[in-house]
Parts: sequence; C-alpha cells; structure tokens
Amino acid sequence: MSISLGVVMDPIEAITYKKDSTLAMLWAAQDRGWKVFYMTPADLYISNAEARASCKQITSFRDPTHFYELGDSSDLALGDLDAILMRKDPPFDNEFLYATHVLEMAELQGAMVVNRPQSLRDCNEKLFALQFPDCVPTHLVSCDPARLRAFHAEHQDVIMKPLDGMGGSSIFRLPPDEKNLGVIIETLTAHGTTNIMAQVYLPEIKDGDKRILLIDGEPVSHCLARIPAKGETRGNLAAGGTGRAQAISDRDRWIAEQVGPVAKEKGLLFVGLDVIGDSLTEINVTSPTCIREIDDQTGSDIAGQLMDCIASKLAQRDSAV
Repeated sequence: MSISLGVVMDPIEAITYKKDSTLAMLWAAQDRGWKVFYMTPADLYISNAEARASCKQITSFRDPTHFYELGDSSDLALGDLDAILMRKDPPFDNEFLYATHVLEMAELQGAMVVNRPQSLRDCNEKLFALQFPDCVPTHLVSCDPARLRAFHAEHQDVIMKPLDGMGGSSIFRLPPDEKNLGVIIETLTAHGTTNIMAQVYLPEIKDGDKRILLIDGEPVSHCLARIPAKGETRGNLAAGGTGRAQAISDRDRWIAEQVGPVAKEKGLLFVGLDVIGDSLTEINVTSPTCIREIDDQTGSDIAGQLMDCIASKLAQRDSAV
C-alpha cells in the first residue's frame, strides 16, 4: 500500500538527532516506502475553505551529521494526503490552536490526522488525567492563592505547576517550610489570574517518572523511567534526568487499561502516560516522546508499530468505502 504522509513539526534543523521521536517516525515511514512531506505550523493555511500547506518532500537518514534532505517546495491540498502526523511541541498557544483547526479541516477533506485535532484541543495534558480519579494523586486546580495556600498547609509537601508546560518547565516542589510559597504562587498564577495544578509530592519520583506509551489504546511493553538528577525533583530528560527502560508493571498496565479505551475513542492514536509510583500525573497527547530511548535500550521499534497501526486503519477505512 503506497501511503503519503504529512508531518507537521518544529523546524527539523533544530531537533536533537540523538533522541528525537519524530525523527524515528520519519525513518519508520520511509522504511515502508511511504512518501513523506515535511511542514511546520507556519506552512499551513486555508484557501477558499480548503486546507493546504507549503511543504517539501523529505528524505531522512540514520546519520547524525546528515540526517535529512528536503526536496523542492510544493503546494498541496492536505486532504489529498493519506495521513498527517501533528508533532508540534507545546506550548499550546493560539498558533497551535489555529493549526488544529486547519488540520481538522484536512481531516474532513480526507486525511487521517494523528492525533485527532479536536482531541488535541479538548485534552489538556494535565487536566485530561483527572478524568481517571482512581489513577491520579490528590490534587487541586485553581488560580486562587488562598485555596492553593490551604492545599499546601494541609498536605505540607506539594508540587505546583502550570497547566501548559512541558519538559519539566516551571515545576516547583514546595516542602512544608517553603519560604517562597507566596511568590511562587503569585508567579505561577500571574497574581491569581491563571489556573495551575497542585499535587501532593510523590516520593516515588526517586525511582523515576515513568513514560508509558500507548498506540491505539494499547501500552507498549516497556516504559522509560526518567530518574531525577542529584538534587532535582523533576525526572524529565529536558531537566537533566536519565532514562532507564523497564518492563511496565501490573499497576502501569492497569492504568493503561483505564485510559486506553477513552484515548482510542477520542482518536488519540499515540499517547504518553506519565506515572510516578502508582499514580498517573499527566497524559501527553501533543507530541509524546521517549521512543528513541526505549528502542535503543530494548531493541523495539515503536515508531514502526505506530506506522503499522496507521496503515491498518487506512486499509480498514478504504475497504469500508
């Protein structure tokens, strides 16, 4: 089956070759003989109610000194593509929002978009997890400084973080004697005008913040435990954590079983669950990572699994027509 794939991503020249998950997807698609088109969100546009993009066919290589080549620029109707990967990293700002609207139009005009644009808008990565109350730690979402102070006073050792961050940015651990509680709350909430999340601190973070990947609702066999650097609270690789691949536990699998059917129903084909100890802390839907680290340590081919899933869904769709 010949498949045309569009990939919407951050500028490819700025990615990190060693660990970029989108690059693994480019390789997997190319290995299957697919025609792959590269574009950034700025390349998307709508003309006369048609979703379109200025794009370039891309050839990718497993060579850190020369890992891609771009063809000539062309202009195409996004609905003519078989599938489109939305791999733009957060923040989920207005431009990200507008890109999802263009991609939703492309979906209506014939392309399969991974992940579904409406669900990218609906499923905030911090708040979506709260739809599974048996999985998550004690928490509070509020912009009220008094309410946040009361949460800290009750639980003593807490994490506070913005609702739109990524890579561990602006995550604060507030121990019982935190002297800067007031200014941290003021900063995170923009003086009581922006909602944030507070969660009880989970000491199991010392064993890693586990990234569990789901493909069409089913968990990959191994996760990546991201171990905080010495003196750090955050396990995120972007914050200096180190990654250790390990088999998912029974509890990890149970959490995946709670989230998986809902994610699948929402058209969230590729999802990353963040689990500390026995608690689900986030559900990453925008551009989940950690493919490369797990593959390198276990010999798996997660991007290949994802491409095979996409091909299967396209074949099912075409046979139903």
